[in-house]
Amino acid sequence: MAAPSQPQKATYDVIVIGAGIQGSFTAYHLAQHHKDTLLLEQFLLPHSRGSSHGQSRIIRSAYPQEYYSRMMPESFRLWHQLEAETGTTLYSQTGLVVLGTLGEPELEGCRHSLGVDQVLDAEALARRFPGFRLQAGQVAVVDSTAGVLFADRALRAVQEAFCRHGGTLRDGEKVLRIEPGATVTVTTTAGVYKAPRLIITAGAWTGAFAEQLGLRLPLQPLRIDVCYWREKQPGRAGLGSVGPCFLTLGLSQAPHGIYGLPSIEYPGLMKVCHHHGCPTDPDKRDQALSSPARPDIAILSSFISSYLPGLETQPAVMETCLYTNTPDGDFILDRHPKFSNIIIGAGFSGHGFKLAPAVGKLLCELSLGKEPSYNMAHFAITRFPGVLMAAL
Repeated sequence: MAAPSQPQKATYDVIVIGAGIQGSFTAYHLAQHHKDTLLLEQFLLPHSRGSSHGQSRIIRSAYPQEYYSRMMPESFRLWHQLEAETGTTLYSQTGLVVLGTLGEPELEGCRHSLGVDQVLDAEALARRFPGFRLQAGQVAVVDSTAGVLFADRALRAVQEAFCRHGGTLRDGEKVLRIEPGATVTVTTTAGVYKAPRLIITAGAWTGAFAEQLGLRLPLQPLRIDVCYWREKQPGRAGLGSVGPCFLTLGLSQAPHGIYGLPSIEYPGLMKVCHHHGCPTDPDKRDQALSSPARPDIAILSSFISSYLPGLETQPAVMETCLYTNTPDGDFILDRHPKFSNIIIGAGFSGHGFKLAPAVGKLLCELSLGKEPSYNMAHFAITRFPGVLMAAL
């Protein structure tokens, strides 16, 4: 994606490593602050090797944790701002149903974040959304603000906006070495760059960069099966392109949670995925595809039989994605404990895409020494003991 006419220079105000959705929004905010910013991506764009590809992601106001729900209004506003700036539709409002058990803490957290008292029992949910079947004692909460973000389109839009604001995007350049200091030196397969500030948003590859800088971050890359399920009778399942998204919280039938999106990507196929996967090396994740053991598929098939009876119980299409999880499922957004001019954004744990506009703003603020817009306690590196390795 890097334009051939872009001059290759050596010095910038800020370097951002990783041009997924988090790094791209971070670079976009920096460029809006008139910082000469270099955004580096190891793969040629567009690519499907990381966590930001694919056609769709859920966006929602419903969040069990208040520190995320507080960020969602600004995230919605910034997504709409990007739509207006680029003249591109990035969002379809479909609504979301949250399936759970009344009184379950995460479900109650979603109700609180939405400010709603009403819940739907099995009968009421079936009347409103005929494709869903609840089990005895379970309820649903509706988030009418929610919908689908068009992921590939969104990533391309923010990268193009970054370049229009004067940013430099160089893809196909793998970072080989980072040398910290008052001026950070970044060596890639194509050159050497220097800047007084560095931001690392390299997804599943962040852990390796952190180790170069004396940090052992508890980041676990997971290979996720992204599955699409065919309607038994096209148009009869009540889950077509106008149906709502859904997610589960605290259901025994859905360990780690299950989520779904309407048939936007493939006509007649609903996207339903387990919010979990198999540990993987991000450079070797495709080798795992030959493994016959796919426990997530069995979990999904059983869930669909019970909750989504209008769908076939074997996936019609299977793709893969990467999550990079932290032990507590919360993000890492923080300065390096020893090098305050190096910022790390990582561990988005499969729920970061929707929040990328606000996350990019926070990483930009940290890099520029500004007061962060939100309480950062839940995102601190130091919440994990023993991350600092021997002195460099």
